[in-house]
Amino acid sequence: MKFSRTLALILLFIAVYWSFKSLMPVYKANKDVSTVSFSTDRALEHVKELSKEPRAVGFPGHERVKSYIISELKKMGLETTTQEGYTAGDWGNLSKATNILARIKGTSNRKALLLLSHYDSSPHSSYGASDAGSGVATILEGVRAFLSANKTPKNDIIILITDAEELGLNGADLFVKNHPWAKDVGLALNFEARGSGGPSYMLIETNRGNGSLIKEFTKANPKYPVANSLAYSIYKMLPNDTDLTVFREDGDIEGFNFAFIDDHFDYHTALDNYDRLDRNTLAHQGSYLMPLLRYFSDADLNNLKSLNDYVYFNMPFFKLVSYPFEWIWPMFGIAVLAFVLLLFTGFKKGKLNTKDIFKGFVPILITLIVNGVAGYFCWNIITWWYPGFKDILHGFTYNGHTYIIVYVMFSLFVCFYTYHKFRKTNTPNLLVAPIFIWLLICGLVAAYLKGAAFFIVPLFGLLAAFLVTINQEKPNPFLMVFLALPAVLIYSPFINMFPVGLGLKMMVAATVFTTLLFFLVLPFFGQLKTKGRLAYLFLFLFFALGITSHIQSDFNEERPKPSSLLYIFNADTDSTHWATYDNVLIDWNDQFLGDEKRKPETETISSKYRTNLNYVADAPKKDIPLPYIDTVLDTIIGDNRMIELCITPKRDVNRLEVFTNPIDIKSAKVNRIELSSYFLENRRSKLVTHYITNNDFTELQLEFPKDSVLELTLYEASNNLLTHPDFSIPERPKNSIPMPFVLNDAILTIKTLRFD
Repeated sequence: MKFSRTLALILLFIAVYWSFKSLMPVYKANKDVSTVSFSTDRALEHVKELSKEPRAVGFPGHERVKSYIISELKKMGLETTTQEGYTAGDWGNLSKATNILARIKGTSNRKALLLLSHYDSSPHSSYGASDAGSGVATILEGVRAFLSANKTPKNDIIILITDAEELGLNGADLFVKNHPWAKDVGLALNFEARGSGGPSYMLIETNRGNGSLIKEFTKANPKYPVANSLAYSIYKMLPNDTDLTVFREDGDIEGFNFAFIDDHFDYHTALDNYDRLDRNTLAHQGSYLMPLLRYFSDADLNNLKSLNDYVYFNMPFFKLVSYPFEWIWPMFGIAVLAFVLLLFTGFKKGKLNTKDIFKGFVPILITLIVNGVAGYFCWNIITWWYPGFKDILHGFTYNGHTYIIVYVMFSLFVCFYTYHKFRKTNTPNLLVAPIFIWLLICGLVAAYLKGAAFFIVPLFGLLAAFLVTINQEKPNPFLMVFLALPAVLIYSPFINMFPVGLGLKMMVAATVFTTLLFFLVLPFFGQLKTKGRLAYLFLFLFFALGITSHIQSDFNEERPKPSSLLYIFNADTDSTHWATYDNVLIDWNDQFLGDEKRKPETETISSKYRTNLNYVADAPKKDIPLPYIDTVLDTIIGDNRMIELCITPKRDVNRLEVFTNPIDIKSAKVNRIELSSYFLENRRSKLVTHYITNNDFTELQLEFPKDSVLELTLYEASNNLLTHPDFSIPERPKNSIPMPFVLNDAILTIKTLRFD
């Protein structure tokens, strides 16, 4: 029996490993694979070309990549067109977007299938290999393979490579609102990235129920589906929009997102390059596209809308498992009834007693509280010990995966040690509390988070194990592991997913999920006589891996520290400053701020995650020309005042932001593009951000109450601080990269206009 338990424990660890390993394909060199098959190597050739240099809107690399994509589509014999125009999206971010389009004609007049990704990279240092060079490459290679089969599809296939996604989904906005093909689209497949590796998650975009989409996706039968309705529910609650969001909101078009999120520290940085893109991940994107392209190019896309929602999750061997929301409460009711009957049976057989059942709630509360608190304060502890990690704005450090394992080891130590102390209480009595807690969780999600209702499925395994322990003194350990397999295979990837996707501040999700998973495997763990030794093993691993994470905590060429530097000329105060967002400066920017650095008195320019400048210091004054401002119109009509300004750069610039004082802006147009009334009503102080191409002017038309005083503050920025001839900024050291999500390596001028 001892050998059987040991072997069963090994099989349990193998199941945990397989729950991760089975999520995506393993890359194999396949450049010479059949021309009708997707080749990851051929897709990689596209990624290499697309990611030779940053290609943000207005950057030199942007035009080169646009020409490359057009030439590749034309090589396939596709008539390729572009769509160009200004758009401000829903966020007040103006840019001139240039979309790339091609169309494969089908034999029917039904709705078309749209293949979607974007070719611009994030300003200003990202090479965009993953985000979204990988998506463009997947589509280019997938379309080539599809056309090589010489099969005419029933549906038209539209290829749309959008522009300015990183600035505010502008290219998608331009297509949906202005292109005649938009009304033809019945389904969109969008390929995206929020990291440089890991499995690609399928996320649905729909204004109604997901039932029809899930059914059709299952029929398409991709080999490695990674999707669950919990992630879908959370995604709908978060403000993480993609191009596909525009199609859903403005065009009522259904779609599937395919996005990978691991190695999140590479996202929008100079590390998003060809070498760091996970080859397995790119192969995973291809494994989605090809079966979906073949299926949906012939399927009827006119009837994908549904009022019904489905619960769904992926499992090894079963691929995607789904069932309708209508099953949620019946399944919960069956579980409650089974629990009550098992309690009755246990008391009747003398296997359960009230005292030991209540005693079983003690270890469950201890483990949940201790592990929950440890996970909750994880990020605070890490950044207190290593303050430089605060400058990794993603919230996921280079050694983040090691930290996840460290906290999982700690959680397992707490669980095994606690239950070792309660080893004299028999297993059936100890199982009552975990079943009760899981029933409580399943009841809550059934009522408030239906996408997580599949939590009930592993609970049935726990109830079955409870039945066995009531009826057998020494249950078969292999049977106990078998009944725990649904829990292990479903939940193990979740332990990694939440802190990877949402940052280490969500480590509490990893520690709590580890604890809850332990409860589901407790029928087997309760048999083990070695819980104490296992506890000390996990404690040892906790310290060993903790030391490993410390060794990996330094910054070097492989793990460069994000850093920032700005030169700010405030024309209102006639002052000049060096500035940085860094919490911990490196020698490179510290030489400019030095001992004179101080906290800034006011905020300057907007940035993601609301990151503000941390330090400023006086800087020598340089001759930085301000933009030329021409008041074209200033008149009063009725109760409103109308002003029209033309702002023209007098130097090479990349960005102009306009802020206002608190004032009721009745209407606003920027370069003849009207800003939405919703945006104007809900904005804070920012009016518009213009991402400038070819030093274009910015034309503002504003209408506001005639008795109000309007103040416009103009922030004009260029990303050329390191190359400007008036400055002598040394090259950034190799152990550092430009900090993403903020204005960086930039010369910024500030000028306020007042209209009394």
